[in-house]
Amino acid sequence: MQAERDSAAGHWPPPALLWMSGLTVPMTVVASFLWAAHARQPGWVWLVPALIYIVIPLGDWLVGVNRRNPTAAQKQSRSAERWSRWAVELFVPLQLASVLAGAWLVSVLELPLWALLGAGLAVGSVNGVGFIASHELLHRRSRWAQWGARWALAPTLYGHFMAEHVRGHHKAVCTPPDPTSSRMGENYWRYLVRALVTGFQSAWHIEAQRLGKKGKPVWSLENENFLAWSASLLLFGGLLLAFGWSILPFLLLQAAYGVVLLEVTNYIEHYGMLRKKLPNGEYERFTHAHAWDSNHLVCSLFIYQLQRHADHHVNPNRPYHLLQSEAQTPQLPASYVTLMLVAYVPPLWFRLMNPMVIRHHGGDLSLANVDPRKREQMMALAARWEQA
Repeated sequence: MQAERDSAAGHWPPPALLWMSGLTVPMTVVASFLWAAHARQPGWVWLVPALIYIVIPLGDWLVGVNRRNPTAAQKQSRSAERWSRWAVELFVPLQLASVLAGAWLVSVLELPLWALLGAGLAVGSVNGVGFIASHELLHRRSRWAQWGARWALAPTLYGHFMAEHVRGHHKAVCTPPDPTSSRMGENYWRYLVRALVTGFQSAWHIEAQRLGKKGKPVWSLENENFLAWSASLLLFGGLLLAFGWSILPFLLLQAAYGVVLLEVTNYIEHYGMLRKKLPNGEYERFTHAHAWDSNHLVCSLFIYQLQRHADHHVNPNRPYHLLQSEAQTPQLPASYVTLMLVAYVPPLWFRLMNPMVIRHHGGDLSLANVDPRKREQMMALAARWEQA
């Protein structure tokens, strides 16, 4: 049955226009919010959370996975390159429009708490995809792309992601010091607190080092964190001036949920993965075996193929539509979006993923990134696995 769903996925890459699929998320938010205000039916704000957590997993189950890689001719396709670029660049203004629509809706309708929650989750979902759009833009070197990345991060007050991701995470990924490499046995909610604190610290330290080499203080206006946070300040300040302080709970909720989505994705990507420390104190190079991938096609279209995450780390400047699936990369049983729901419930996550980590490392957890607090428990689990 899985083989049938694999073949049903068609040729790879898909028609170039399908890379625009992610744009339907902010467009649906804006349309549903406008209709909710017009019809005075606040229940419509829940349309996008339903799309994210019901329609996409169902689509993944129906369509299946696609393991094909682009051919040499397809890599040279100007049409695919053009559509994939537009899909990212257009997302940012649509993302900001969804935040604006949410602020406006909250200001014109007295939403009950359940509807306010739905509005925050809907716009927060857009911001979750916005992190991926920002991720694509910040890996480009043009000034325009860098500012696009900053504005994509503005709604979540998480601008320090720019400095930490490229010069922090990409260097330290799959090592114990990395803020966003999750450890086997570490539940998502504990990981989230660690990532929030140490990620901020890492971004500040990175900029302090960079500016120090140029003979400038960390409080310089050239600090990348300040540049990114300035976009958040302008956005939040403008919305509060336009619609009043009553929208502040909504703004904080949508920002918080966007961050939750970013970090649960980070949690999934490298769970239990560890790069070996070499005798010289350096870590081995990142390989395609150091991330969890998923080739579920529908989700990949909506989140800019982030699920081919191993190849992104091996080739960080490769555009998302050209990322490849390699045989040595461990595959998840479902898409990132589906597994988010599992990660939110630690017992379910551990039951699914801990045996997969053990199998991936052949039962040798000295090769895994294990939570020091849970090492004995994980070793006992691995021993039971070997006996079985």
